[in-house]
Amino acid sequence: MSGEPAEEVVSKNKAHRKDKPWDTDDIDHNLAQWKVDPFLREDYKAAKPFVEESSFATLFPRYREHYLKEAWSAVTQALDAHFLACTLDLVSGSMSVRTTRKTFDPYIILKGRDLLKLLARGVPVGQAVKILDDSVACDIIAIGTLVRNKDRFVKRRQRIIGPDGSTLKAIELLTQCYVMVQGNTVSVMGPYKSLKEVRRIVLDCMRNIHPIYRIKELMIRRELAKDPKLATESWDRFLPKFRKRHLRTSEKTAKKNEKLEAKNEARAAAGLPAAGPSKLAKKVYTPFPPAQLPSKIDMQLESGEYFLKAHEKEARETERRKQKQAETTAKRQAERAEAFIAPAEEAAPTVEQKRHRKRKAAEADMAEENGIEESTSTKKKKKKKERATVDDDDPMSS
Repeated sequence: MSGEPAEEVVSKNKAHRKDKPWDTDDIDHNLAQWKVDPFLREDYKAAKPFVEESSFATLFPRYREHYLKEAWSAVTQALDAHFLACTLDLVSGSMSVRTTRKTFDPYIILKGRDLLKLLARGVPVGQAVKILDDSVACDIIAIGTLVRNKDRFVKRRQRIIGPDGSTLKAIELLTQCYVMVQGNTVSVMGPYKSLKEVRRIVLDCMRNIHPIYRIKELMIRRELAKDPKLATESWDRFLPKFRKRHLRTSEKTAKKNEKLEAKNEARAAAGLPAAGPSKLAKKVYTPFPPAQLPSKIDMQLESGEYFLKAHEKEARETERRKQKQAETTAKRQAERAEAFIAPAEEAAPTVEQKRHRKRKAAEADMAEENGIEESTSTKKKKKKKERATVDDDDPMSS
């Protein structure tokens, strides 16, 4: 029937997907219905030993061996409080945790597994043992395979840390999480809701979205949460939109014209002539194609090389190569010889020259004081010099 609504076509890949009503951004995990009470032995009075022993093992890198050997007593002490046993195997480079007959909490073995994973990823023992608390969860984000280029990967990983660790500190303060960037992973410890935010920041950073955008959004959200009037309203109008848009050609032209108008207004206010659009000089259109370049055979025919025999061509090529080698050798020898050329040195003045200069300076000072242009002694010396030069120039005197 034409009045019946058309059935919506569902993709085969999304046929079994369902909307998940839990774990969304608008759910407050601190509400009473989401609160998880601690599991105590008093609550489980009929506690009996587990039927099977559960255990988890994880490998650790070699550079962590020395630290783990020193801090293993603290790890053992923390796990003993929850009735868990642990083993450090330095030969195979692995750590393991297992339940004992006294263990009563069935979930604590998973917490022990997370503790070993955090220790293997470089988290210090003092921070890693906090994972045994029920209110603390962890997430180890693998970032090694998100970027192929190694240099690009290192730069984007450094963006998470920021200059002097400032970006990492801001993420930790806003999300109340502990973040550790180590190798190809990022280890995060904190409440469940904050783990989602940190994971989104880290993954977006590896996709070339700077963490500062997400940090700014988190700061705005924190300020909006303080206002009780906005608790039931949507915050989309307050949050910044950093989506990158590709402008169409018409939008680019309009944007360029706006900049040009603003520039002309500023020039008019300063009393300068308006600036026209900066366009390159248009080339003169010619319908004829450019002249064809000569081919290699044409050049050989022109130089006469085409008619040479094989051994003559080889001898000519060898001669050309030797000549080029000789020029290069001469050039390199000249460059090396420059280092051995002594710089031009000025001879130091002798004692007589120093005395003569000193005497001249003293006589000049005396002449300035008495107001006389030249002293009689200097005039006599000048006359003697003039006579001596005349006698040297006259050939009859000799």
